[in-house]
Amino acid sequence: MDFQSWINNIEGLGAVYAFDIMPDGSFSEIRLMAVNKQNEGIITRNPAAPKFYPGIPYRYYWQDINFEDYVYRCGSKNQPLYSYVNAHGFWIKGFYIPVTEPGTVSAVVSAQADKTKKRTVYCLYVLTYSKEVDSDAMSSRSSAVSEAVMNITVKLHETQDYYRSIADTVAEIKKVCGSQYCSLYTVDHSTQKCEFINENGSDPVTLESLAASMERSPYETAIAWEQDLAKSDSLLLDDLGVVKERDPKWYTSLTSYGIKSIVLYAIRYNQTLLGFIWAANFDNTKIMQIKETLEMTSFIIAAVITNHRFLSLLEQKSSVDGLTQVNNRNAMNDRIDKLVAEKETRPDKMGVVFCDLNGLKVVNDDEGHDAGDKLLTRAAALLKIAFGDHEIYRAGGDEFVVLCGGIESEKLDELTAQLRALADSTADVSFAIGSVYCTGDYDIYAAMQSADEEMYKDKKKYYEDHPEKNRRKK
Repeated sequence: MDFQSWINNIEGLGAVYAFDIMPDGSFSEIRLMAVNKQNEGIITRNPAAPKFYPGIPYRYYWQDINFEDYVYRCGSKNQPLYSYVNAHGFWIKGFYIPVTEPGTVSAVVSAQADKTKKRTVYCLYVLTYSKEVDSDAMSSRSSAVSEAVMNITVKLHETQDYYRSIADTVAEIKKVCGSQYCSLYTVDHSTQKCEFINENGSDPVTLESLAASMERSPYETAIAWEQDLAKSDSLLLDDLGVVKERDPKWYTSLTSYGIKSIVLYAIRYNQTLLGFIWAANFDNTKIMQIKETLEMTSFIIAAVITNHRFLSLLEQKSSVDGLTQVNNRNAMNDRIDKLVAEKETRPDKMGVVFCDLNGLKVVNDDEGHDAGDKLLTRAAALLKIAFGDHEIYRAGGDEFVVLCGGIESEKLDELTAQLRALADSTADVSFAIGSVYCTGDYDIYAAMQSADEEMYKDKKKYYEDHPEKNRRKK
C-alpha cells in the first residue's frame, strides 16, 4: 500500500485516510495512511504529537466530527463529496474522493468486495484555502441550499429591528433543520454576557434555565460549548453519544428536555466567537443540507451581530458618561426635549433631584485629576445605590441630575435622605442636594430650575460650615 509516493503527485494539501467497514455495517476508527509534502506541516505542528506512520489513528492528530462524517460517507458510499466552508478564519474547499490501493482498479475492487467480511476503504482528501471568499464556489450549491441561504439572508436584512430580524432568521433556520427547537445563543467576551434569541425574540428566562440545568452561568455555558466543539466549527449529531463523552452535564441537560439530536454551529467573526446556532431534534435526513446551509450563512449572521454591537457601542458612547457610566448630558437634553414635545408619555408625577459633589476642585488641585476622577466614580456609585431604579445623568463636571418618574413624594424624600446617609458614611463624598416634587400639568424646565436653586442653597450652607473647602471663592 504505497500511498506515499502516489500522493506526492497530488497538488494542494492532500492526505489519504482509511477505515474498515464491519459485516454489521459499523465503521472502525479512521486511520491516516499518507500525507503529501505540501501537507506535512499539519502533522508536525504539534510537537507533542506522535511520529507519523502509515495507519496511525487519525485522532492522534485531529478530531473533527464533521470531517469524519464526510470521510465515512465518501468511503462507505463510494462517492466523491465536496465542501466549501468558512472555518478557522479561512474559506476552505475540501474534495473527498474514494480511492483504492495503488495498482488496483476501482471497478474490480468494488465488484469483488465481500460484504460479509471486514473490508477496508480509502478516501483521498485534498483541500485548498483562502482568506477571501470565492463567489463561484458560493454559487455551486443545490437549489434547496441556495434557496435556504437566500431566505435566511433576506430575513437578516428585512427589518432594522435587530431582535426581530434575528428572531425571523431563527424561524427560517428552524425550517431548514426541520427541528423541534432552534435559537441563536450569543456571547460577548468583553462583558461576559449572553443572550438566547428564539423565533419569538430574546428569552432571558430560558437562557438562565438552560444554564442552570448544567449548573453553569450563561457565559460558562458558552465556554463549555466551545470546548465541546473540540476545535471544530460545528456538531451535527443524530445521537448524543459524543455529547455524553465530552460534556456529561450538557448531556444530562439535553436528555432532561427530551432532546435526542443536536446541531451546534459556531458563529465567528475574524476567529472571535460571537455565539452559536442551536437546533434540537432535527431532521437527520437533511443533515448535509443543514450543514451546507449553515456553512454559507453563519458568516453573514456574524456580520449582522458584529454590526449591531458596533452601533450599540456608538449609541452608548453618545449617551453614557465614560467615567461614571451614568447617562450623560446629551442623553439628559434628549430626554427633556422629548418630554416637553410630548414625544414620550410624561409621567403624572415627577421628582427632580440636583446633586453637586462638594470639594471636587480641592481634590483636583491638591491630589490630581486621577484622584478627582475616583471621587466622581464613587459619588456616582452612591447615586446608583440610592436612585438605581431611576434616571441618573451627569449634567457636567461635578453636577448630577436625577429624574424620578412616577415616584411618590414620601419615596423621593426617603431616597434623598438615603443618599445623604450614604455620603455621610464615606470619608470623602459629600453632596449638595436640591429636590423638587411635581404633579399634574408641571413645567419640567421650571422644576429643574427650582431643584438647581435648592441645591445651591445647600451648597452655600456646606461652604459656610467648611470654608476651607471653598477653593472657588479663594
